[in-house]
Amino acid sequence: MKNNYLTKTFFKSIAIFLVSFSGLTLMAQSEPFNCDYNAYLFQYNDIYALDLASGSSYLVAENITSGNVNGVGYNPTDGYLWGYLSTPSSTIVRIGKDYSVDQYTIPELPTGNKYVGDISPDGIYYFKAGGSSYYKVDINPESDTYLEYLGQFQLSQSMGIADWAFNAADGMLYTVEGSTRLLYKIDPETGTVYNLGAVPILDGLKYTFGAVYFDVDGNFYISANQTGSVYKIDNVQDITLGVIQSNIFAFGPAASSNDGARCPTAPVPQEDCLNGIDDDGDGLVDCDDPSCSGVAACPVIVTTSSANKGGLESNDRLANLISKRNFNRAKTNYVFDKTKAKKLVKNAFYGLSSKNDVNNIPLNSLVPLGVVGETSTIESSPSDLLDLTNASDIYSVDYLNGTENLGSLMVIKTDNKVYEHSKFICDRFLGAQLLSVSNIQLREKDFIKSIIKQPDGSLEFALTFSARVNTAGNFTVESHWNIDAYTNDTSFYNFQIWSNSVDDLLLLADEILDLLEANSEISEYTGSTPPPVFVKSASYKNGEVLLNIVNNNNSESINLEGGLKLTETSDTEVLGVSADIDGYLDSVALKTGTLFDLGFRISTGAGATPDDLFVADAPWGLDDSADGTTVSTYEVLPAEGPYVGDGYPIERNIKLGGTTSNYLGVYRALNPRFTAVDLSDYSKISFEAKGTSNLDVQLIKGNGSIYKTTITLDSELKVYTLSKDDFTNESGEATDFSDIKVLSFNLIAENGYAEEKSMELQNVDFHNREPGQEFVDTDLNKSVVYPNPMVESTSLYFYEEDADTYELDLYSLSGRLIGSHHMEGESIAGQNEIIVQRKDLAPGLYLYKLQNSKEKTWSGRLLVR
Repeated sequence: MKNNYLTKTFFKSIAIFLVSFSGLTLMAQSEPFNCDYNAYLFQYNDIYALDLASGSSYLVAENITSGNVNGVGYNPTDGYLWGYLSTPSSTIVRIGKDYSVDQYTIPELPTGNKYVGDISPDGIYYFKAGGSSYYKVDINPESDTYLEYLGQFQLSQSMGIADWAFNAADGMLYTVEGSTRLLYKIDPETGTVYNLGAVPILDGLKYTFGAVYFDVDGNFYISANQTGSVYKIDNVQDITLGVIQSNIFAFGPAASSNDGARCPTAPVPQEDCLNGIDDDGDGLVDCDDPSCSGVAACPVIVTTSSANKGGLESNDRLANLISKRNFNRAKTNYVFDKTKAKKLVKNAFYGLSSKNDVNNIPLNSLVPLGVVGETSTIESSPSDLLDLTNASDIYSVDYLNGTENLGSLMVIKTDNKVYEHSKFICDRFLGAQLLSVSNIQLREKDFIKSIIKQPDGSLEFALTFSARVNTAGNFTVESHWNIDAYTNDTSFYNFQIWSNSVDDLLLLADEILDLLEANSEISEYTGSTPPPVFVKSASYKNGEVLLNIVNNNNSESINLEGGLKLTETSDTEVLGVSADIDGYLDSVALKTGTLFDLGFRISTGAGATPDDLFVADAPWGLDDSADGTTVSTYEVLPAEGPYVGDGYPIERNIKLGGTTSNYLGVYRALNPRFTAVDLSDYSKISFEAKGTSNLDVQLIKGNGSIYKTTITLDSELKVYTLSKDDFTNESGEATDFSDIKVLSFNLIAENGYAEEKSMELQNVDFHNREPGQEFVDTDLNKSVVYPNPMVESTSLYFYEEDADTYELDLYSLSGRLIGSHHMEGESIAGQNEIIVQRKDLAPGLYLYKLQNSKEKTWSGRLLVR
């Protein structure tokens, strides 16, 4: 979907020349903005275009002036943006659509920075700093006093504000005071200040609201410098008796210097929270849109996931280890019990200066307590990560309100480099959506925050940063999106925080910095910008990876580089492709063929921060945990072609061998998260197998219960079909295929002493096929070979309208007729099946030609393994 509200093309700055006019410094004429839909965010002397509906922003102009621009407003009388320039003194600026700047030095202007400003409908520039004094300049080009200073005036009271804006609905100025959260209306003619009451959505917050905007309906939008959160106050001109309707609206960029300007008669798209449509074009529908939080039927965000479930995604080095960790949790039905977890209590030494060696700080001393209104803080450390990752120590907590999670924190010590797993990669790999990426401000430094929607629908605000231990014994705090941007060959304290509000996220992160400083000085902060183009969500199915892209800066193409593995045990292949994208939201489908995993980086060039992602199918794993078990062969083999059935395929095939006095097996998760999948629509499971002795086929359900059945393998490959009723538990009770977490195949030693075991397993799927199940429909041109590749035999299916006769021939790729495989027979009206035996066919690719008496021909390829 294209975003109609973001300007796609920007003109380069035009040449300028100086002209002298009545003591003013003027520059060449440029094109006005003329009331476009963007809001414009000024940070020092850079300009960002901001879409209020989505909160997305991108840099449109850098270093437009030598001094900083503040107090910016939109001038309805000429269509330009105007602001107050810090240097040279007594200068205002006019900014055109091409971002060229005209400077006007007016000697009567007061000196010093003026950071509050906007322009009235009749072209009078109102600006101020602190206190109650404000100033006016006429910037209406049709006025007799154009570019004249109109004097200093007094408000009826002093306010601690950072910006104000004119409401076109009533001609009044409006502002919000950060410390009190009070909404004020100001009569620009008299300076009278009216207190409209505290803004409910801002309750408990103490931010600087450095950028404020209006839309044509009189809705007032205020942006918090520290978090970038945009809040909306409905129709301020209609507020009476202190009844203020307010809501979070979007999550934009944060900044230590923040000022905004927007045409007040331009509309802002609004989300209808009940119609199932993305009304405002931000890619978020109904309750997924932050502007719907607490509106209509949409819940207020109240809970997050536990840190006990977090910590890693798969990757090349760890795929098998991580799979085994999740399998062990599934077998034991591991569930973190909050009621039995250890509670943390703030003691007398909390936050005090520590004499700990900076390389050996107890991780629990870096955990904030009592800062987000939690009723309790519990330990939730996933200790099984220590054996899997580069962490040397891990400590994590959950912040609870009763039994609900308000937020979580993982503190991870690493000795030689940064922690190698990030939440925003891990969660997308496990099915979450990345809704937003932007920065927040801590200590006036930029950190990268993300908003993540989990598969259960809960929203989390997440922040990752690491404190590098320097040789001088102090810290450098680093915040990057990409792991490889962090410094190498040094130890780190790594922090992964997620919360149900951006405000709590900020409080937790700020307290962590305080707790670090209790141990040693933070000498430096270093960080990267968020990726302007990122993958909102990704999925793999039947040979295709689908990427849903958020394109904040209107890039026209992406480059994708990464490593692809066809199976869990195969080598990594290098992948590099480019794809065109268009608009704010777009999708890219990568025809990868069947695969296990794909780790890749998406970049748009021009030095922008790239996005990193990992996509994988649910894994096969080796279960060699039984005593007396030795593995000699374990291979996961790729499927040779796409799935042609109408069931639920379990991709990739297995070759297994070894010695055991107990059991030796393989398992297959049904979901990368090792969560249960509902396959109750199917009643059978089929697979081809051969091997030695008995094979236990097990279903591990979502609640940890196990249902199994046993078959006897033959030395020749054959098809086995099992009904759901064949699977029973220890009490003999049957089950269905709902709620399946793991499927396992175990070779059983019957006599209690070491035995050689082997198995080949392929073409596993859940289905409802009956004998004679149709593989082709009434399409007379369609034929299907299944299974393909053939090992011992295969079937060729085709459809005839009327009974007839046929002849079937096989050919080598060079065109040589394989005479030993000529077949003739009679066909029936409807689907026909011809069973083709392998006989003496060598492994390789062959062509088949099937022809009836009317010379109707079917053809295709047959792979023999």
